[in-house]
Amino acid sequence: MSKRKRPDSNVPPSQSMTEQEKILYSLIQSKQDSGIWSRDMKRETSLPDNVVDKSLKSLLSKGLIKEVVNVQFKGRKHYLASEFEPSPELTGGKWYNEEGRLESEFINFLKDQCLKHIRNLKIATVDMVADAIQRSRVLKVEYSSHEIGDIVRALVLDNDVIEMRSNGVGEFASIPTGRMCYKCSRSPDAAKEARVGAMASIPCGVCPRIAHCTPGGIISPTTCEYYSKWLDF
Repeated sequence: MSKRKRPDSNVPPSQSMTEQEKILYSLIQSKQDSGIWSRDMKRETSLPDNVVDKSLKSLLSKGLIKEVVNVQFKGRKHYLASEFEPSPELTGGKWYNEEGRLESEFINFLKDQCLKHIRNLKIATVDMVADAIQRSRVLKVEYSSHEIGDIVRALVLDNDVIEMRSNGVGEFASIPTGRMCYKCSRSPDAAKEARVGAMASIPCGVCPRIAHCTPGGIISPTTCEYYSKWLDF
């Protein structure tokens, strides 16, 4: 797991906390960039609800912890030690804003950019698309191949792009055998018309927890508010 501690973080003096605050702070800090839900704190520490609530308010006022948005469970109060930044699994990464809302407009912009470069390249790997986007300098922030891969896979769900493996022959000659690559599935005009509608904003393709999403599981299509909103579109 990637820890993203701030370089100037300091362990708070123990004398500034009550015994209950020390217990809660130690638990929250142990969760690192994953944080913890307030109800789980109460269960793991066996402290009374009013003590937990009062201690959390005190830790927040001292700047030792912070409340963060969990994109999967936005109604829950989730806490993180101040020296950590929330993990992408918690916040949704760059595809969600600070309020935990999906950045649909920006995602659609990236989809258009990916489509343009795949069309220009005829056939391309995710790395090739990411490199083309970086060289175009249309983005102020650099995105990794993994993040661009999220967008390309969303295009596959939209049926704008076809996913296939290179056989190293013909149109695949420039791509090593076995590498996953992508090509446009239709003409620019047809793709544009098809993208007008609900499929243009399907959230699954850029969801950081898609690998853990299963029917009946803790994370599932039936409990996902973004998937429900998309179905109601």
